[in-house]
Amino acid sequence: MPDAPTFHHLHLNSVDPEAAIDFYTRQFPSTSRTTWDGEPALAATNDVLILFQKVANAPDGAPDATPFWHFGWHVVDARASLERFRRSAEVRLLPLYTSDEGESVQISSDTWPGVGGVLGLTKSQIAEAQAKDIKPKGGAGFAYMAGPDGALVEYAGNYPAERFNHVHMWQDDPFCAQLWYQRHLNASVVDGRTSATPITEANCAVARGADRTWPCLEREGMYRTPRAAVTFGDVMLTWYPRQSDRALASPRGHLIDHIGLGVRDLDAWKARLLGEDVAIVEGPYKFGKTRALTIAGPSGELLELVEIA
Repeated sequence: MPDAPTFHHLHLNSVDPEAAIDFYTRQFPSTSRTTWDGEPALAATNDVLILFQKVANAPDGAPDATPFWHFGWHVVDARASLERFRRSAEVRLLPLYTSDEGESVQISSDTWPGVGGVLGLTKSQIAEAQAKDIKPKGGAGFAYMAGPDGALVEYAGNYPAERFNHVHMWQDDPFCAQLWYQRHLNASVVDGRTSATPITEANCAVARGADRTWPCLEREGMYRTPRAAVTFGDVMLTWYPRQSDRALASPRGHLIDHIGLGVRDLDAWKARLLGEDVAIVEGPYKFGKTRALTIAGPSGELLELVEIA
C-alpha cells in the first residue's frame, strides 16, 4: 500500500498573484515568496505551498457554492493578531454574528463558548447560556479576514508557531467523506471529529442537524453537525455539511480551484485508485519538473496528486 500523501499545495485563481502574495506575507510573517515552475507562489513554514493561477476576471468566491469554503493559519496569539489587523488599513475584518438579530463579535472567544465539541450554540443553547449568566472565556479563539480575490481567511489559536493549518470544506455527507479519504488516500482521522459509532458505508450518511448555530459568518446561522475531519501531514481538511439544498458545484473557475497532495510513486497510486474505482479526472500529466494527476473527491472537490521525491 502506498504511503499516505502529504499536503502539497492549495491552488487559488487570482487576478493579481503578485499582489495576493504580498498581502499574505504581510499578514502572516512566517510565509515567504517563492516560485513553482517559474510562477510566483507562497511558501508556508510546514512545506505547504499556495500556488496561483492568473485569471482575467475575479473568480467566483461564493462561500457555499463549491466544496471548498475557506483556508486558515494557526497563529501565536489570535488576540494580538486581531489588534494588529485592526490597525491595518489593508485588512478587512469580518464579523462573527452571535444571533440572527445582527449582534456580532470579531473573535469567537468574545461570545459564549460552544458545548460538546461544537464550535457554536443553537438558539436554545444561547438562551440557556444567558439564563445561567455564562460569560465569554476570552483568550484564544477563531476569527476571519477578507483576503485578495474574495478569499475568506481564518486565523486562530495561541500556538507555539504560526503555520498554515487547514482547508475548511463542505461535504454532502461528512462521515461518508471521512470514510472515503481513509479508504482511498490513507488519510488519518481527527480525534473528536468522527462518528460516535464505527463508520461504515451502511451508516455514514447522517442527516444534517436541524438547528443553526452561532457565532458564524452568516447572520442566519450555520449548520455544524455532523462534522468530520482528516489530516495529511499537519494540515487538516475539516468538513461541515453543505449549508443549503443546492448541489455543490465544481470548483473549477472559483477562488479555490483544488488542493494538491504529495505522493511517492504516482504510477502505484494510479493503479491503486483505478483498482478501487476512483475515477481519474485528468492525467498523469507534466507538472513543473514532476508529474501529477487529478481525481474528484466524494462531493466533487478536486484533488491533485503530485509526485514528490
